[in-house]
Parts: sequence; structure tokens; C-alpha cells
Amino acid sequence: MKPPYLPFVGHDLLAVERFHDDTRHMVEFQVLLENSPYGKREQYVRLFLDEGNYAQALEACRNGSIHILRHAHIIEGHILPEKPKKRRGR
Repeated sequence: MKPPYLPFVGHDLLAVERFHDDTRHMVEFQVLLENSPYGKREQYVRLFLDEGNYAQALEACRNGSIHILRHAHIIEGHILPEKPKKRRGR
């Protein structure tokens, strides 16, 4: 959960980028490094991304420069949050 004193930067929930034909992902993440191209350290960022930029965000997460807090798929401007995987009992 984000602290109330750190507003989101990046795209608003109704941003035009959300409705672009190639937009497929929404990610909300925290910037971990001081010299990150995504923003200042400890900022929370929301971005609507195409497949290529989403792959770059995943790589930045693996490198430790950001920490992805939320991910959702975007289909024709609709936000579809990821569902938790079901655990099957035996």
C-alpha cells in the first residue's frame, strides 16, 4: 500500500495512453534507485504500456531498479486485474 504523502506520477487512470490500440498493460511500481529514468527514488509510478515497454519494465524489475506493485491487462481500454491463481486441494 502506498503512503498517502507520495502521489502517483505517470499516467492518470483515464489517461489517453490507456485507450491506444497497442496498450496491453498497466503497471504500478515503486522506483528503488536514485538515478532511474522512471522517476525519483521512492516515487510511485503508474504507466500504460505496450508489449515492448512492458518487457523493459520487467527487466528493470529484475535488475532491482523498480518494484512492481500491481499489474493489469488492458483490452480496448478496459482494465482487467490479474486474478490470484487458484490453489487446488488434494
